[in-house]
Amino acid sequence: MSDIGTTERVRLSIYRHFARTGLTSTPDSVAERLNISPEEADAAFNALIVDRHIAVSAEGEIVLAHPFATRNFGFSVMGERVLWWGGCAWDSFAIPHLVPEEPAVLVSTTCPNCAAAHAWTVTRDAAPEGDQVVHFLMPMGRVWDDVIHACANQRIFCSVSCVEDWARRSGHEVGAIFDLRTLWNLSSQWYAGRLDAGYVRREPLVAAEYFASVGLTGPFWGTPALTANP
Repeated sequence: MSDIGTTERVRLSIYRHFARTGLTSTPDSVAERLNISPEEADAAFNALIVDRHIAVSAEGEIVLAHPFATRNFGFSVMGERVLWWGGCAWDSFAIPHLVPEEPAVLVSTTCPNCAAAHAWTVTRDAAPEGDQVVHFLMPMGRVWDDVIHACANQRIFCSVSCVEDWARRSGHEVGAIFDLRTLWNLSSQWYAGRLDAGYVRREPLVAAEYFASVGLTGPFWGTPALTANP
C-alpha cells in the first residue's frame, strides 16, 4: 500500500480490521499497524469523517464504518469466524457480499414494535425467505444530517401493521417499506470495492441510479426525474 496516500491507507486499515475481526480501530492502533505517527493517524481520521467514510461519537470514537458498527443498532451478524454488529438492516445484509471469507452469515434482530425475534441465513446466492418487511425512516437525501439516527431507524418489522403501530406510538411518519428480496438486492453491490484501494463513495445521482436498479424509485430515494428543480 506504499503507493497510496496516508488517508487511504488508514481507511483500508480500519475497514479491513473490521472485516477480519469485527473490532474497531483508534488513531493510535492504526498508527501502530501502519507505522505512522499519531498526528498522521489523527489527520487521516478527521479526513475520513469529513468525507463520510466513518461516523464517530461525540468522543471521537468510531460508531459506523459502513457496513460495520461498534454498538447495538438492533442487528447481530454471525459468520463462521467473526461476529459483527450490523449498522442497520441494509448493512447487515451487505456483510456477506463484502467480506470474501464469510459468504454466509446469520443475521438476527427483533421487531422494533412487538419485539418478536427474527433471523435469516443471508448468502451471496439468493435472498432469504421471509414475509417480514423493511422500513427506512429517513429519506436518502437526509441520511447524513444525522447518519447514526438514520441507521438506527433502518429496521425489519414483522409486517406493515407493525410498522404502522410503531410509527403511531413513536410519533413518526411512515417512511419507505419494502420486502426482504429488495433489501438483499439493495445490499448486494452497494459496498462493492469498499475493502479495496481507491474506493469512491457514490454521489447522490449515482446512488439514485443504483436504487432505481433494484426497484426503489421516487422522492424518498432521490430519483432525479421526480426531485429535480423545474
